[in-house]
Amino acid sequence: MPAWLRNCWYMAGWSNEIGDAGLARTILDRPVFIYRLADGGIAALLDRCPHRFAPLSRGTREGDAIVCGYHGLTFSPAGKCVRNPFAERIPAGTDVPTFAAVERDGIVWLWGGNEQEADPALIADFSFVPDTPHSRTVRGYTLMQANYEYGTDNLLDLSHIEFVHKGTFAGQGVIFAGKHSVRVEGDTLHSNWFMPGIAPPSVAYGRYPPEAKVDHWLDMRWNAPAAMRLLIGACPHGEPRASGFELPQAHILTPASEHETHYFWSSTRYHDLDSPETDALLKEMFGNAFDMEDKPMIEAAYANVRGKDFWAEKPVSLGIDQGGTRARRVLETMIRAERARG
Repeated sequence: MPAWLRNCWYMAGWSNEIGDAGLARTILDRPVFIYRLADGGIAALLDRCPHRFAPLSRGTREGDAIVCGYHGLTFSPAGKCVRNPFAERIPAGTDVPTFAAVERDGIVWLWGGNEQEADPALIADFSFVPDTPHSRTVRGYTLMQANYEYGTDNLLDLSHIEFVHKGTFAGQGVIFAGKHSVRVEGDTLHSNWFMPGIAPPSVAYGRYPPEAKVDHWLDMRWNAPAAMRLLIGACPHGEPRASGFELPQAHILTPASEHETHYFWSSTRYHDLDSPETDALLKEMFGNAFDMEDKPMIEAAYANVRGKDFWAEKPVSLGIDQGGTRARRVLETMIRAERARG
């Protein structure tokens, strides 16, 4: 049985995924049905009727209540069975487990532990995701056939862009001109690359002349269990960062099961705000990068060790991978502490 961190927030989906029909998604090996209430709020129930275990997501809505499509038991957003169509009596054990759900920054978050202990203050900051008059964000999703921590390893070790992303971002060797650093502040880990005095990287094309020298950075912030924010930026060499530009991305991983992961990503820009063509270009580029480059490599690597203990396989350290290594250790420490508290 996987050792999940329970008392934390897991991304269940983008807000715009919760349409009129709701959203059915497996999270931490549990089927969850998420739907929007009449007042705009979010309800999340175990997607399983207690009678014969039919998915509630296959039922119908009566206001904010869910009617099971198999035998008609009706449930409130709080999971209470409020109607048995075959008798006035509602049998014992008919209620459905629910999950604490919060919608913030265009993201729907689910609490993995006891609903009464859910603390919205623990949700990581992704305030750059919603569109504003000055910004535009494209969003995406892919399902990976790999354990989520292998996705974290990939994202906290961005040196792989030099090899994996030759068809899209391609680092043009910039990583090798930089320095990598990792630091932990409380429960937040930072895995950063800084590349000073280099030719403008691809992200800076059009902003600086080809002969210019710039300082380039890739700053990744990780919060347990696997919510990451990447800041991609550049500025004139030797100048303060504020003199340049910075583009934020979200990279958030949620375990569907031990061997399957929901990967949510976004990229925010501050130019061409009303350009569907730019939206389409970015979605295609990132889709290719994540679906055609990252995903096959992560899945193939994981297939080689599926079902085995990561540390028992004695992974070699190259130094540049210490972000993923330390995130694994932080997560293990948090899980042990949570279990010790009961």
